[in-house]
Amino acid sequence: MKTKKILIRIPILLLLMIAFYSFKKNSESSTYKCMIQMKNYTGEGAYVVVSLLNPKGKYEETLYVQGDDDEWYFDIKEWWNFQGKKRANIDAITGATISGGQRAISIIRIDDDKLDKGYKIRFETAVEDQLYYKDDVEFEFTSKNVKSKIEGKGFIRYIRMIPQ
Repeated sequence: MKTKKILIRIPILLLLMIAFYSFKKNSESSTYKCMIQMKNYTGEGAYVVVSLLNPKGKYEETLYVQGDDDEWYFDIKEWWNFQGKKRANIDAITGATISGGQRAISIIRIDDDKLDKGYKIRFETAVEDQLYYKDDVEFEFTSKNVKSKIEGKGFIRYIRMIPQ
């Protein structure tokens, strides 16, 4: 009788353990106010993609996309190689491109377990009939850097992130 009860309880216990370990743990995340100040340039507005890169330099997540016409996403070449093949639903799109001399402020959310762990934030920019900058701004995601002003190399004059 005891053996029969044990044999019934073991599969139930195994199912409970599988169910318990199969759920992904919800990690805490923080929001950051991100201001992008563009350089003065002439021409169309810039598409800007903000991505999280893992410590090996591979794309982990799209954090923000400035520019809502997906017809032109392939111009942001490195990101498109990651995102375009997957064709995942991009929920980080907020609207129009940013023209020369303008600034845009957005809110981005990043998991706290990425901070000070070797992850990087990359800002890619592209302007129609002009250049593409794979790493217009790229910096390590550290407590110090998220409070700093970081200069751009291409269409971005600088970015500033502020923890909320």
